[in-house]
Amino acid sequence: MTTMDIAGLEKTALELRRLALKIIFEAGSGHPGGSLSATDLMTALFFGGILRYDSSNPKDPKRDRFLLSKGHASGIHYSVLARAGFIAESELSDYRKINSARFLSGHGTPKTPGIEIASGSLGQGLSVAHGIALGTRLQGFDSKTYVILGDGEIQEGQIWEAAMSAAKFKSNNLIAIVDFNKVAQDNITKDLKDIEPIEAKWESFGWDVQRVDGHNMTEVMKVLQMPADPEKPRVIIADTIKGKGVSFMEGQTAWHGVAPSKEDYEKALKELE
Repeated sequence: MTTMDIAGLEKTALELRRLALKIIFEAGSGHPGGSLSATDLMTALFFGGILRYDSSNPKDPKRDRFLLSKGHASGIHYSVLARAGFIAESELSDYRKINSARFLSGHGTPKTPGIEIASGSLGQGLSVAHGIALGTRLQGFDSKTYVILGDGEIQEGQIWEAAMSAAKFKSNNLIAIVDFNKVAQDNITKDLKDIEPIEAKWESFGWDVQRVDGHNMTEVMKVLQMPADPEKPRVIIADTIKGKGVSFMEGQTAWHGVAPSKEDYEKALKELE
């Protein structure tokens, strides 16, 4: 990609960070930290020409699939869907409201255009993503399935069962991305259960492993554009920062699931200018 293309994606990511914080602030609840850490990854997927989708036909059977396993980061997910045309940006004002017209609940559901699965219970996304990848392959489609996992949720045993299965079936149309922001809900991830050496773990399960700076758009786009290994699923370990872009949120457990006050929201917007 050209420098101009990368600059455009970085600009889009900045706008999406502002939008995600806006709807979390207005709702008075949400998960800003994990939304901001995943923003660059989702921007690259949806707006960098990686993910094949048609927002006017969200159920196209030949589409690529995107799953947000760490579904509590719905603030950025809905913001991306609005920018991509699945929902109107004006509808984001219903975020986390009862009887939302587009079902914009705290965790996504398939009732919302562009969302493939219901999320909430962590650790399930990789299993579902692998099932979808197998299904599209059996149907003869060349679709790819992308799933973003939280680093905390890969402490769940179900993740590793799915990892074994995907390697067994040589599901090279499955791409997992670990949003490795190193901060869980109430503690530093490694102090709960250290997941390092993370690359060696995935390699031992038979995956093609790549590691990038998850906030370096050039690196992210390069790895997403790499040809698939002919016989292995791929995992991208994306080193990220929880609360990326807002200094007082970065790396802080306190900003896992707390909406900013008006004062904090205004301070955050100034930093995201």
